[in-house]
Amino acid sequence: MMKVTCNDTLSVSIHRVFNADLNEHGTVFGGRLLELVDGEASVAAMRVTRSTVVTAAMDHVQFLKPFKLQDSMCMEAYVTGLGHRSLEVFVKVIGEDLHTGKRFLGFTCLMTYVVQDPSKRVLYDELEPCNDEQRTMVSGYERRRQHRAENRQYQQEMLKAVTIDKPWE
Repeated sequence: MMKVTCNDTLSVSIHRVFNADLNEHGTVFGGRLLELVDGEASVAAMRVTRSTVVTAAMDHVQFLKPFKLQDSMCMEAYVTGLGHRSLEVFVKVIGEDLHTGKRFLGFTCLMTYVVQDPSKRVLYDELEPCNDEQRTMVSGYERRRQHRAENRQYQQEMLKAVTIDKPWE
């Protein structure tokens, strides 16, 4: 049995908010934040697979507080669940007002990645949390995985009703 700790997968980076990141409200555009988060989380995922991964899902997305021009965004991502070819990564983004030093939790989500090469698997079969936050996230993995499986089934039913016809004809 091969074991990995959440800290072994931890990816941390800082992004300073610039004008190009902002929407018409003067806060970071949600799509820009999702782009940054996906990139950060993929690093954590690849530390477990050492193989190319593809984003399968993003869920439990919470935009908690807006990020503004004077802020930096500290993105932290680590693996919270292991499957045979898939894995879950928790991401949080902590804002810091660069003028005052005040920190705040601005965003969280869970990402699911799948190993792209069907002949490859996740390298580890046991994940060990290193702190209380990680223990909470890891302990909920099986429940979230089951919920995702149920949701996939529902989505498959829903997709049967979705057409690709041209709406203007």
